[in-house]
Amino acid sequence: MKGLAVALVMKGKIKTTLARAKSLGPYAERLITYGKSANKTTGSRRISAVLPKVAAKKLMMEIAPKYADRNGGYTRIIKIGRRAHDAASMAFIEFV
Repeated sequence: MKGLAVALVMKGKIKTTLARAKSLGPYAERLITYGKSANKTTGSRRISAVLPKVAAKKLMMEIAPKYADRNGGYTRIIKIGRRAHDAASMAFIEFV
């Protein structure tokens, strides 16, 4: 999950399997909620424990402030069909 979360924070939108996207959604939303928290010290420590410094800084400074007025639902999953060689369901996950 950490690797997927870093890719999502850095790129804003990633292509992955549907199962991974569904499990990444709540994980990423929890990180954004930590970034929005009133107590910035606790939130930044929780985020820094999961993400590297560059991704944590981007999440705290750019992504979390965009969702200050929103109470959840920060990510969107878009199904895009099946992968050719193993027929796994694929999806995009992105920030709203």
